[in-house]
Amino acid sequence: MFDRELYKEIWQAISKNRTRSILTAFGVFWGLFMLITLAGAGNGLRNGVLAQYSNVAKNTTLLWTNNTTIPYGGFRRNHWWNFKNSDVVALNKQYPELYIVPRITRWSGGGASYNLRTSECSVVGEYPITTKVEYIKLECGRYINEMDILQRRKVCVIGPRVREELFPNGEDPLGKNISLSGVYYKVVGAYSGKGVGIGFNYETAVRLPFSTMQQTYNLGDNVGMLIIGAPADHDIGDVEAEVMRFIRSRHKDVSPDDNEALSHENLNKTFKQITNLFLGVDLLIWLVGLGTLLAGVIGISNIMLVIVKERTQEIGIKRALGATPGNIIRQIITESVLLTVVAGYLGLVLGVLINEGLGVILASSDNSIFMNPGINLSVGLVCLTILVVCGALAGLLPAMRAVKIKPIDAIREE
Repeated sequence: MFDRELYKEIWQAISKNRTRSILTAFGVFWGLFMLITLAGAGNGLRNGVLAQYSNVAKNTTLLWTNNTTIPYGGFRRNHWWNFKNSDVVALNKQYPELYIVPRITRWSGGGASYNLRTSECSVVGEYPITTKVEYIKLECGRYINEMDILQRRKVCVIGPRVREELFPNGEDPLGKNISLSGVYYKVVGAYSGKGVGIGFNYETAVRLPFSTMQQTYNLGDNVGMLIIGAPADHDIGDVEAEVMRFIRSRHKDVSPDDNEALSHENLNKTFKQITNLFLGVDLLIWLVGLGTLLAGVIGISNIMLVIVKERTQEIGIKRALGATPGNIIRQIITESVLLTVVAGYLGLVLGVLINEGLGVILASSDNSIFMNPGINLSVGLVCLTILVVCGALAGLLPAMRAVKIKPIDAIREE
């Protein structure tokens, strides 16, 4: 039950030496403040990095060509080779369960232009199947379709930065013709959001039908990159090496043993590495925060020992008047818990406010690597539980020492 007299007595004991009490509690305050602030910052960094991959299917492998490192088929070492349209057809036939997504990327030197407005951009050749490995949120219009590919239509889908710079103030881009290096393309769609562009800047992209881009840039049947995706019930890692061998076997200028001629990146492995990295960051944050908090708790325990020493006579008189050891222990531990919890709670509140303020500032900026810092409610409850336990432990040793004081010896203490 709540004992008003007990808390009044504790307050009087603390207020007798306010400076010492404040300095003692500051260690706990700072420890929890650091823990909450660092944990929130770590979450903000994790959210920002993972958000960059939110638009890409994780069960995906990227493939691109390099110079050969082994002479083969009459070709010298350092021979350059390319994927071909026929590779895409063969892969679709050999692996019908996979998503075979070819892509071409070029930087548009002059950018995109419309009505004297310009926007720097990347030009990307796409197939409709791109939406199987990349989550594209259309803000208006449609994405590239099969008829665009078959008829080599001069149409495009633009990214959010391009739309903002070419069509400001909410102007409708659909049906408008934008220029890319003197060639005009009709805007049939625009997408929004942020993310990772595989081989290009996601926000500043102008996406064309794949066949249209090959024709416009005189690329023949060359393919710049292959994105191989798998459905949820398949692991792309199981067929990754087999797909690479199959591609090398189709090219007479590439040795089947030339592993350096074909590079790859498994996004699932990359995502797991990032996740594991942040687990390590979280562990480091908690070690630093709990270490600082422990130092503060030890400080409170030491001060409580000093307080017990200073109040030896008071404790002896209480024992002489009938106070039980339980009463003495409860008072000392309650005082320790109160100091710890109040100081820690203030650190918790300030840490949360700092994270919230930082989140508001970042929300109004273009920052994309750090977003939504803060902690979950469960983390806050765990921290408060740790505070109560640490406060009790901090007061336990001084309390046990206090009950060992004999009343007659305590009364004689000067």
